[in-house]
Amino acid sequence: MNTYEQKVSGMLKAVLHCQEIGLELVSADKGHLTLRLPYNPALVGNPLTGVIHGGALTTLLDTACGFAAPLALDVPSVCPTLDLRIDYMRAAVPGEAIIGEAEVYRITGNVIFARGIAWQESRDKPVAHCVATFMRLEPHVIRRPGVETR
Repeated sequence: MNTYEQKVSGMLKAVLHCQEIGLELVSADKGHLTLRLPYNPALVGNPLTGVIHGGALTTLLDTACGFAAPLALDVPSVCPTLDLRIDYMRAAVPGEAIIGEAEVYRITGNVIFARGIAWQESRDKPVAHCVATFMRLEPHVIRRPGVETR
């Protein structure tokens, strides 16, 4: 397990909703992340079709992009979501896991830009794709109990 994968493993364990929906780490590198959302009947949006709810897909893509954002930085930082746009391309196939990939493609002094894709059998047939922006908060602006800031 590389350093980036170790960081993401810790983040996945620390975020309760990631645990609740069962997100799994596939791979991580600088500014790149791949997660897996296993099929779970509890996440179905329409019981008649068995299709995973759009909210679970949103969580998958927001988490993938949101965790890729700090992985792209040399200095650890908290990166809250500023904007997230998701285009749903087709319904996910019931009973199959969904892969969520994210990459950071631009970093400015204040904003990190990322894009992501969710797919099942082939990247060429996406379930959804997204673009997202994240605020870049430098460590000195984050208040921690018992830690003095400058």
